[in-house]
Amino acid sequence: MGFFSRLLNRPGAQADKATGWFDRAADDLAAASREFAELDDRDLTEAAAEIFTTGSVQDNLVRYCALAREAADRVLDERAYDTQLKGLVGLLQASVVQMATGEGKTLVGALAAAGYALQGRRVHVVSVNDYLAVRDRTWMKPVFDLLGVQSASISGAQTEAERREAYGAEVLYASVTEVGFDVLRDRFVTDDDQIRIPDRDVVIVDEADSVLIDEARVPLVLAGSASVEDANAQIAVLVETLSPDIDYEISQDHQAVSLTDAGINRVEAELGVELFGEDASELAAVNLALYAKSLVKRDVDYLIVDGRVKLISASRGRVAELQRWPDGLQAAVEAKEGVGTTESGEILDQMTVEELIHGYETVCGMTGTALAVGDDLREFYNLEIVPVDTHLPVIRSDEPDRLYTYQESKERAIVEEVADNHAKDRPVLIGTSSVAESESLAARLVDRGIEVKVLNAKDDSLEAEIIAAAGAPGAVTVSTQMAGRGTDIRLADASVADAGGLLVIGAGRYLSSRLDDQLRGRAGRQGDPGTSVFFTSLEDELLTRVPEIQRFVSEGDETGWIESKRALGLVEHAQRISEGQNTALHRDTWKFNELMAKQRELVLTRRRELRTDDAAIDELKDRLSEVAANLAEEHPQDLVDSTLREVMLFHLDARWVDHLAFLNDLREGIHLRTFAREKPHEAFNAESIRIFSSFWSDVVEDSASTVEEAEFTDTGIDLASHGLKRPSSTWTYLTTESAFGSDIENIVKKVKR
Repeated sequence: MGFFSRLLNRPGAQADKATGWFDRAADDLAAASREFAELDDRDLTEAAAEIFTTGSVQDNLVRYCALAREAADRVLDERAYDTQLKGLVGLLQASVVQMATGEGKTLVGALAAAGYALQGRRVHVVSVNDYLAVRDRTWMKPVFDLLGVQSASISGAQTEAERREAYGAEVLYASVTEVGFDVLRDRFVTDDDQIRIPDRDVVIVDEADSVLIDEARVPLVLAGSASVEDANAQIAVLVETLSPDIDYEISQDHQAVSLTDAGINRVEAELGVELFGEDASELAAVNLALYAKSLVKRDVDYLIVDGRVKLISASRGRVAELQRWPDGLQAAVEAKEGVGTTESGEILDQMTVEELIHGYETVCGMTGTALAVGDDLREFYNLEIVPVDTHLPVIRSDEPDRLYTYQESKERAIVEEVADNHAKDRPVLIGTSSVAESESLAARLVDRGIEVKVLNAKDDSLEAEIIAAAGAPGAVTVSTQMAGRGTDIRLADASVADAGGLLVIGAGRYLSSRLDDQLRGRAGRQGDPGTSVFFTSLEDELLTRVPEIQRFVSEGDETGWIESKRALGLVEHAQRISEGQNTALHRDTWKFNELMAKQRELVLTRRRELRTDDAAIDELKDRLSEVAANLAEEHPQDLVDSTLREVMLFHLDARWVDHLAFLNDLREGIHLRTFAREKPHEAFNAESIRIFSSFWSDVVEDSASTVEEAEFTDTGIDLASHGLKRPSSTWTYLTTESAFGSDIENIVKKVKR
């Protein structure tokens, strides 16, 4: 094994130990580059097809790097830098590659996808939205074509036939949600021809920290039509009349809300119920309405668009079109706003984004901020990080935070900073935490006579166009969270560089330092000049969670500026607490979901056997015994077998739907087990195992009852006529894990306090 192979034989070889590999392999790389440069396009395509056919993958990495670089140079006029080739190797070694904004991750991901495909693997390149998936595949298609690799992309607008054809490509670009929803839809097919996704093989995750960490807990849901009760409008109206501190209290960290004794008495009197009786449904409804009233904020957590509640993605700062809250919170917010209710129904199946990713044989990814979540990536995905240096030194200036007493003084200071730089024709990008703050700052800037482009959750269809123009002379752009992520900001001309480059202003620290770093990284790409600075206030959401920092309000000067280093240290402390809470939530969610995922896989294995193996229905035949024998005498064996298979598939699916409903109800109340000194997740797993142990025997018994009771005709059994109907329609959506916890969990926390 050569030096190159030995060096990269272990996943996650650190960049500081790998900086010399190009120097040491320079002769081999140069020789291979000369060889491929002399080939015409046809011969280059043939060389690509043969490059991994002899020797190990590691032994051929140098030659593949040279080949990939030559192909991209020919068709895209983009010759990969050595740093990009390091990133390429990191992906081919199944690691997460950290590359800064503007360093060419899109090209690196495409070359890695082609490299896996040329090894005979099937690759999905997943991103955060449809726009990026379609854009990147279109952009990189000439490279795939020259390398002889089939490529495709999918989006929500495609037909069923188009999607199935796209999944047949060697490399597929798609959003993570589109792939996840198709995996769920495949869960209910009754014929192999209906399957969209072959076995999941390799996944390359773009913006890996966002997908693998920030959205790991997000459940993707497949629902079917069913009759459901409407939200309790009477409770919503009553809760709107309750007064804070008198009828209910909000916790110091603004993460929980609960009724006071006076509030309990008032609600019970108004509704004529006992909230803490055996039926706790009214208590749950009241708590949800309280959350909707006091903790879920319009233009921060959601928007009202065309008379509908639209959630704002906490990690992307844009409308999450298919997303909704769980546990009735969605209905409570809709009742609070007096808008139309979202279609509901029974959950047919669900899986988290993390579970979806775990379904791939090989996982790798790329992002600009991987090291900050290195421990999480190791814990949850067994992935290592390969940090890659920038092609040119970063000369951006990152200024110290500026802390202010109140939101008002912070926004005034931001406006002054923008005005000073705008007068010099310097472009400014302002990142905010909410739509409300974006619009407030934009209004202040307009009042100062400054033209502003606002990029927030209300206009995400224009995000790429707006963010791409943010480097123009004198441009002022206000962006909610990291909307527009995936699109580079290039300085328009030399005059912008002379003015200092892009100025990035953070209107408050985010709940995660990675989001801060991503915003900073908008400036100073590819060696450009630039500056970043964060303005925070004691009223920012992050700081309201740390009561001790509020005592510094008296230290502000006449402008509200607080220069205390101790106070700034508490800002970073608050951020570390927030990050720790998110990791704990991730870990807690996985403890509950891990067993469910294993049970789902067992059910899917049984389901595949039912579809493809005649022996899978033998247990039902044995149970039916004489009935099965009589059916075989009266009807063709193929008809009997196909009918028994159809019956068993129906009852298996129905039992799984019931099991999911049971698990969701169980989890809602499992935290009460802490009063019995039980660990909630251990109690949850024990109860889940107990119920699941009879799953298959219940399917067989249900199926036997149907066959014994139903009329068997020349076409088999008409399940619908016997009330065994599959949903007339299905739809998909994402559930946002409530940051406030379940009703009972919060009650337990309050009692413990």
